[in-house]
Amino acid sequence: MPDEPNADIIPVVEETISLSKQAVITGRVRVSTQTETVEHRLPADLSSTEVEVVRVPVNRRIDAVPEVTTRDDLTIIPVVEERLVVTRELYLREEVHIRRVERHETVEIPAETRRQVVRVERLSENGQGADPTQSNSKEDHDDL
Repeated sequence: MPDEPNADIIPVVEETISLSKQAVITGRVRVSTQTETVEHRLPADLSSTEVEVVRVPVNRRIDAVPEVTTRDDLTIIPVVEERLVVTRELYLREEVHIRRVERHETVEIPAETRRQVVRVERLSENGQGADPTQSNSKEDHDDL
């Protein structure tokens, strides 16, 4: 009997809630880099070839000009002259022996590389330095 004038009415009430957020600066971070030079010594193998020249007197009569000959690392270059006798004769005056001698040595060549170190400094919200932290671990170094 809802139409009765003395009926008790119980209202139904529900509460609701809403959430909002606001960004607030609580601090700042300053990041700087510093480049430093690292010295390295790099090994390098070097080789060189020296030539030894030996003049060998021969003074022997020959009938034709000998050819240049090479045996292993020795090259022989004949040097001839004509001598006027009653007839013309060829004499092997000397031979020039040229030998190649290889030498090897290891040297160290100095070289420089650069790398940067990162410095992270925490600042308070007003910009004052609060907690300077310098990172020195291997992972924080980047070579240029």
